[in-house]
Amino acid sequence: MVPKKVGVIMQEVINATDVRRDWGRFIDNVVRLKPSLVKRNRDYLAAMSLEHLEVVLTPYRFTIEYEKEADDSLSGSLKELDIIANAASLGALKTEFAKELIEYAQEYMDEFDKYYGAPNRKAHFPYVMRVLIQKDEDAVRGLLDA
Repeated sequence: MVPKKVGVIMQEVINATDVRRDWGRFIDNVVRLKPSLVKRNRDYLAAMSLEHLEVVLTPYRFTIEYEKEADDSLSGSLKELDIIANAASLGALKTEFAKELIEYAQEYMDEFDKYYGAPNRKAHFPYVMRVLIQKDEDAVRGLLDA
């Protein structure tokens, strides 16, 4: 019987001591070549460039579901997260959602233990990261599909 391997499938796992010894080269390799896994004792850490992270998170977009109100404004919610908003037009609704997403993402990270530890919020993590790596509010707006 073959003993079960403890750890990960990725073959090139770098020891934390080696990373510390040559930090500059490690960062250069991660940013310019490929993601890396680092092992310290029994803990593993993944390191990747923002460009690679953007690719990983590409499927995480937001769907606006909305309806017209009696006053001709639009009320909507995001299908993926518990966020609602109201605005005069679809463009204004997207702007409002972008602001709300940025605020929620920042709050999520400020209180990470609370949000990530909550069963109904854990799945929000990749969406939060997708928001946080955007350059500005307009880029967040571009993640919204209506």
